[in-house]
Amino acid sequence: MAELRKHPLTNDWIMIASHRQGRPQMPKDYCPFCPGSGKVPDHYDVYEYDNDFPALSQNPPEPDPVANGYFETAPAYGKCEVILYSPEHTITLPELPTEHIKKLVDLWVERFNVIKEDEKIKYVFIFENRGELVGVTMPHPHGQIYGYSFLPKKLELEVENAKRYLKEKDACLFCEMLRQEVAFEQRVIFRNDHFTVFLPFFTEYPYGVYIMSNTHRPTIADFTEEERLALAETLRRTTGMLDSLFGYKFPYMMCMYNAPVNGEDPSAYFHWHIAFYPPMRSADKVKFNASSETGAWAHCNPTCPEETAKELRAAYERFMGK
Repeated sequence: MAELRKHPLTNDWIMIASHRQGRPQMPKDYCPFCPGSGKVPDHYDVYEYDNDFPALSQNPPEPDPVANGYFETAPAYGKCEVILYSPEHTITLPELPTEHIKKLVDLWVERFNVIKEDEKIKYVFIFENRGELVGVTMPHPHGQIYGYSFLPKKLELEVENAKRYLKEKDACLFCEMLRQEVAFEQRVIFRNDHFTVFLPFFTEYPYGVYIMSNTHRPTIADFTEEERLALAETLRRTTGMLDSLFGYKFPYMMCMYNAPVNGEDPSAYFHWHIAFYPPMRSADKVKFNASSETGAWAHCNPTCPEETAKELRAAYERFMGK
């Protein structure tokens, strides 16, 4: 089964993908993403791999006959891709040279542009899950791209607020947030000519850093070659900082927010950024999303962002001092 079901209380779409339960358990001595597996080229640097068990597809089955005048279903239309970062099975982003990560950035841009050509796609979401704590079973370095036929609720809220701010203030909501963070300084971890890494004033996660472009860019496809290279180096340093925080490979969810596609022109109000959602609240304690976070979307951060930013800056200095 693969279909979308409308949540009548939030007006959001839920992906039902029960077929993914049938994914085989990979043998410990086999990885489909490694050269020689027969699934990928024998030689590659970065590579796009169509998901074998996609939650969304461009040829979806008809939904089960469970809808009625109240409950709604829709075909699970969309695209699910796996993006392989390297042929090396255990290497991670901060261990890759900047020039290699630049190839990854270029592949993200290429796939973003290809997926958005499908006019049924309304949002292209680039992300990485890293570590067993966030459910990763395949250690080979990889991320994913989902192309949704709808605008997910979180993005819908960001878009609505950004449009409202532009109307009321004649300014970009995100640009102003960045300006405020840079002016306050205490939550900024590091900056370069093109990107700023900071722990937001409102962060829901103790170590939930943002990467934001210093220049107003709606999507990753709008970056210049110089900005793409700078993003590669910024990603290397940010993930290296997180690994240096407690001296182990830090689990996280890395989510890239681009402007919506195939609708009205969002270039005036949407500003590209990346948000990290790491599940750790200390070296040996996990921040679980419990009842308040899950049931009410009312987040509680058990740390002070200004103090946590000091930890992150110290970790950044350790990484850069290697």
